[in-house]
Amino acid sequence: MAKLTKKQKEAQSKIESNKAYSVAEASALIKEVANENFDASVDLAVRLNVDPRKANQMVRGVVTLPHGTGKDVKVLALVTPDKEEEAKEAGADYVGLDEYLDKIKGGWTDVDVIITMPSVMGKLGPLGRVLGPRGLMPNPKTGTVTMDVAKAVSDVKAGKIDFKVDKTGIVHAGIGKASFEAEKIAGNARELLTTLVKLKPQASKGVYIKSIHMSSTMSPSVLVDTKRFTEQ
Repeated sequence: MAKLTKKQKEAQSKIESNKAYSVAEASALIKEVANENFDASVDLAVRLNVDPRKANQMVRGVVTLPHGTGKDVKVLALVTPDKEEEAKEAGADYVGLDEYLDKIKGGWTDVDVIITMPSVMGKLGPLGRVLGPRGLMPNPKTGTVTMDVAKAVSDVKAGKIDFKVDKTGIVHAGIGKASFEAEKIAGNARELLTTLVKLKPQASKGVYIKSIHMSSTMSPSVLVDTKRFTEQ
Protein backbone atom coordinates (compact mmCIF):
# COMPACT_ATOMS: atom_id res chain seq x y z
CA MET A 1 0.00 0.00 0.00
CA ALA A 2 1.36 3.42 -0.98
CA LYS A 3 2.42 5.69 1.85
CA LEU A 4 0.44 8.88 2.36
CA THR A 5 2.34 12.14 1.99
CA LYS A 6 2.33 14.70 4.80
CA LYS A 7 -0.28 16.79 2.91
CA GLN A 8 -2.47 13.73 2.33
CA LYS A 9 -2.32 12.77 6.00
CA GLU A 10 -3.23 16.32 7.00
CA ALA A 11 -6.17 16.36 4.60
CA GLN A 12 -7.35 12.93 5.77
CA SER A 13 -7.24 14.05 9.41
CA LYS A 14 -9.77 16.80 8.70
CA ILE A 15 -12.39 14.33 7.44
CA GLU A 16 -14.26 12.29 10.03
CA SER A 17 -14.46 8.69 8.86
CA ASN A 18 -17.99 7.36 8.39
CA LYS A 19 -19.51 10.80 8.96
CA ALA A 20 -22.00 11.87 6.30
CA TYR A 21 -21.72 15.61 5.70
CA SER A 22 -24.38 17.91 4.28
CA VAL A 23 -23.74 19.24 0.77
CA ALA A 24 -22.79 22.63 2.24
CA GLU A 25 -20.41 21.07 4.80
CA ALA A 26 -18.81 18.82 2.20
CA SER A 27 -18.30 21.73 -0.19
CA ALA A 28 -16.54 23.78 2.48
CA LEU A 29 -14.45 20.78 3.57
CA ILE A 30 -13.33 20.02 0.02
CA LYS A 31 -11.97 23.54 -0.29
CA GLU A 32 -10.10 23.03 2.97
CA VAL A 33 -8.48 19.71 2.01
CA ALA A 34 -7.76 20.49 -1.65
CA ASN A 35 -4.05 21.25 -1.38
CA GLU A 36 -2.95 20.71 -4.99
CA ASN A 37 -0.63 23.23 -6.62
CA PHE A 38 -3.22 23.86 -9.31
CA ASP A 39 -6.92 24.66 -9.45
CA ALA A 40 -8.28 21.17 -8.91
CA SER A 41 -11.56 19.96 -10.30
CA VAL A 42 -14.31 19.07 -7.82
CA ASP A 43 -16.20 15.90 -8.64
CA LEU A 44 -19.25 14.02 -7.43
CA ALA A 45 -19.52 10.23 -7.54
CA VAL A 46 -23.11 9.09 -7.03
CA ARG A 47 -23.83 5.37 -6.63
CA LEU A 48 -27.33 4.53 -7.86
CA ASN A 49 -29.47 1.49 -7.17
CA VAL A 50 -29.83 0.62 -10.87
CA ASP A 51 -28.63 -2.09 -13.24
CA PRO A 52 -27.19 -0.19 -16.23
CA ARG A 53 -27.19 -3.40 -18.31
CA LYS A 54 -30.98 -3.11 -18.48
CA ALA A 55 -32.30 -0.45 -20.86
CA ASN A 56 -35.13 0.51 -18.49
CA GLN A 57 -32.62 1.31 -15.74
CA MET A 58 -30.17 3.41 -17.76
CA VAL A 59 -29.74 6.87 -16.25
CA ARG A 60 -28.49 9.54 -18.63
CA GLY A 61 -29.19 13.24 -18.81
CA VAL A 62 -27.98 16.79 -18.97
CA VAL A 63 -27.83 19.54 -16.38
CA THR A 64 -26.83 23.19 -16.54
CA LEU A 65 -24.70 23.94 -13.50
CA PRO A 66 -25.82 27.35 -12.16
CA HIS A 67 -22.25 28.44 -11.49
CA GLY A 68 -20.60 26.83 -14.51
CA THR A 69 -17.86 24.23 -14.52
CA GLY A 70 -14.89 26.57 -14.17
CA LYS A 71 -13.47 24.88 -17.23
CA ASP A 72 -12.88 26.46 -20.61
CA VAL A 73 -14.86 23.95 -22.66
CA LYS A 74 -13.60 23.55 -26.21
CA VAL A 75 -16.53 23.15 -28.62
CA LEU A 76 -16.44 21.87 -32.18
CA ALA A 77 -19.49 22.75 -34.29
CA LEU A 78 -19.83 20.40 -37.26
CA VAL A 79 -22.30 22.38 -39.35
CA THR A 80 -23.23 23.26 -42.90
CA PRO A 81 -21.98 26.62 -44.28
CA ASP A 82 -25.29 28.40 -43.57
CA LYS A 83 -24.86 27.70 -39.82
CA GLU A 84 -21.17 28.56 -39.50
CA GLU A 85 -21.56 32.22 -38.58
CA GLU A 86 -24.23 31.38 -36.01
CA ALA A 87 -21.91 28.86 -34.34
CA LYS A 88 -18.95 31.26 -34.34
CA GLU A 89 -20.97 34.09 -32.79
CA ALA A 90 -22.18 31.73 -30.04
CA GLY A 91 -18.57 31.00 -29.10
CA ALA A 92 -17.69 27.70 -30.78
CA ASP A 93 -13.91 27.20 -30.82
CA TYR A 94 -13.86 25.25 -34.08
CA VAL A 95 -16.45 25.54 -36.85
CA GLY A 96 -16.64 23.64 -40.11
CA LEU A 97 -17.48 20.25 -41.51
CA ASP A 98 -15.52 18.15 -43.99
CA GLU A 99 -12.09 19.43 -42.96
CA TYR A 100 -12.80 18.51 -39.31
CA LEU A 101 -14.30 15.15 -40.26
CA ASP A 102 -11.00 14.41 -42.03
CA LYS A 103 -9.02 15.54 -38.97
CA ILE A 104 -11.09 13.26 -36.72
CA LYS A 105 -10.52 10.35 -39.11
CA GLY A 106 -6.83 11.03 -38.62
CA GLY A 107 -7.21 10.76 -34.86
CA TRP A 108 -7.74 14.40 -33.83
CA THR A 109 -10.09 14.72 -30.86
CA ASP A 110 -8.76 17.80 -29.07
CA VAL A 111 -12.23 19.06 -28.06
CA ASP A 112 -14.56 18.57 -25.10
CA VAL A 113 -17.93 18.68 -26.89
CA ILE A 114 -19.08 18.23 -30.48
CA ILE A 115 -22.31 19.88 -31.59
CA THR A 116 -23.89 19.10 -34.94
CA MET A 117 -27.12 19.11 -36.96
CA PRO A 118 -29.45 16.18 -37.76
CA SER A 119 -28.51 16.34 -41.44
CA VAL A 120 -24.82 15.86 -40.60
CA MET A 121 -25.18 12.83 -38.32
CA GLY A 122 -24.96 10.44 -41.26
CA LYS A 123 -21.40 11.60 -41.87
CA LEU A 124 -20.49 11.02 -38.23
CA GLY A 125 -21.63 7.40 -38.14
CA PRO A 126 -18.34 5.98 -39.52
CA LEU A 127 -16.42 7.94 -36.85
CA GLY A 128 -18.18 6.21 -33.96
CA ARG A 129 -15.12 4.13 -33.11
CA VAL A 130 -13.08 7.28 -32.62
CA LEU A 131 -15.71 9.47 -30.93
CA GLY A 132 -17.69 6.91 -28.94
CA PRO A 133 -14.98 5.77 -26.48
CA ARG A 134 -14.11 9.42 -25.80
CA GLY A 135 -17.71 10.40 -25.08
CA LEU A 136 -17.70 12.83 -27.98
CA MET A 137 -20.43 11.39 -30.20
CA PRO A 138 -23.26 13.96 -30.48
CA ASN A 139 -26.63 12.78 -29.22
CA PRO A 140 -30.11 14.36 -29.56
CA LYS A 141 -30.86 13.37 -25.94
CA THR A 142 -28.06 15.60 -24.67
CA GLY A 143 -28.94 18.49 -26.98
CA THR A 144 -25.79 18.17 -29.09
CA VAL A 145 -27.69 17.25 -32.26
CA THR A 146 -29.94 20.21 -33.01
CA MET A 147 -30.92 22.85 -35.52
CA ASP A 148 -30.53 25.52 -32.83
CA VAL A 149 -26.75 25.39 -32.95
CA ALA A 150 -26.24 28.78 -31.30
CA LYS A 151 -28.25 27.82 -28.20
CA ALA A 152 -26.47 24.47 -27.92
CA VAL A 153 -23.05 26.13 -28.06
CA SER A 154 -24.08 28.85 -25.57
CA ASP A 155 -25.50 26.27 -23.13
CA VAL A 156 -22.31 24.20 -23.15
CA LYS A 157 -20.14 27.27 -22.66
CA ALA A 158 -22.38 28.36 -19.75
CA GLY A 159 -21.96 25.12 -17.82
CA LYS A 160 -24.22 22.49 -19.37
CA ILE A 161 -22.84 19.00 -18.87
CA ASP A 162 -24.12 15.55 -19.75
CA PHE A 163 -23.73 12.52 -17.52
CA LYS A 164 -24.33 8.80 -17.78
CA VAL A 165 -24.31 6.01 -15.24
CA ASP A 166 -21.34 3.70 -15.79
CA LYS A 167 -21.43 -0.09 -15.84
CA THR A 168 -20.92 -0.22 -12.06
CA GLY A 169 -23.95 1.98 -11.38
CA ILE A 170 -22.04 5.16 -10.60
CA VAL A 171 -22.48 8.63 -12.10
CA HIS A 172 -19.25 10.65 -12.14
CA ALA A 173 -19.46 14.37 -12.89
CA GLY A 174 -17.27 17.43 -12.52
CA ILE A 175 -19.16 20.16 -10.66
CA GLY A 176 -16.63 22.98 -10.49
CA LYS A 177 -13.19 23.96 -9.29
CA ALA A 178 -11.61 24.10 -5.84
CA SER A 179 -11.21 27.87 -6.31
CA PHE A 180 -15.01 28.27 -6.38
CA GLU A 181 -16.70 29.64 -3.27
CA ALA A 182 -18.13 26.81 -1.18
CA GLU A 183 -21.65 28.08 -1.83
CA LYS A 184 -21.14 27.75 -5.59
CA ILE A 185 -19.78 24.21 -5.29
CA ALA A 186 -22.79 23.32 -3.15
CA GLY A 187 -25.21 24.96 -5.60
CA ASN A 188 -23.81 22.98 -8.51
CA ALA A 189 -23.87 19.75 -6.48
CA ARG A 190 -27.51 20.24 -5.51
CA GLU A 191 -28.49 20.94 -9.11
CA LEU A 192 -26.91 17.69 -10.31
CA LEU A 193 -28.37 15.63 -7.46
CA THR A 194 -31.85 17.09 -7.91
CA THR A 195 -31.67 16.27 -11.63
CA LEU A 196 -30.61 12.69 -10.87
CA VAL A 197 -33.58 12.26 -8.52
CA LYS A 198 -35.94 13.40 -11.30
CA LEU A 199 -34.43 10.79 -13.62
CA LYS A 200 -35.08 7.84 -11.31
CA PRO A 201 -36.18 4.91 -13.52
CA GLN A 202 -39.52 3.35 -12.60
CA ALA A 203 -37.79 -0.02 -12.63
CA SER A 204 -35.47 1.03 -9.79
CA LYS A 205 -36.94 -0.21 -6.52
CA GLY A 206 -35.95 0.71 -2.98
CA VAL A 207 -33.40 3.37 -2.10
CA TYR A 208 -32.35 5.03 -5.37
CA ILE A 209 -29.28 7.02 -4.32
CA LYS A 210 -27.09 4.64 -2.31
CA SER A 211 -24.12 6.93 -1.68
CA ILE A 212 -22.62 10.28 -2.65
CA HIS A 213 -18.94 11.17 -2.44
CA MET A 214 -17.36 14.54 -3.20
CA SER A 215 -13.66 14.96 -3.91
CA SER A 216 -11.16 17.20 -5.62
CA THR A 217 -8.61 15.89 -8.12
CA MET A 218 -6.20 14.43 -5.54
CA SER A 219 -8.01 14.88 -2.22
CA PRO A 220 -9.62 12.22 -0.05
CA SER A 221 -13.34 11.86 -0.74
CA VAL A 222 -16.00 13.24 1.57
CA LEU A 223 -19.14 11.21 2.23
CA VAL A 224 -22.28 13.26 1.61
CA ASP A 225 -25.54 12.66 3.45
CA THR A 226 -28.07 11.17 1.01
CA LYS A 227 -31.20 11.79 3.10
CA ARG A 228 -32.41 14.87 1.24
CA PHE A 229 -31.94 13.17 -2.13
CA THR A 230 -33.04 9.64 -1.28
CA GLU A 231 -36.31 8.43 -2.75
CA GLN A 232 -37.92 5.13 -1.95
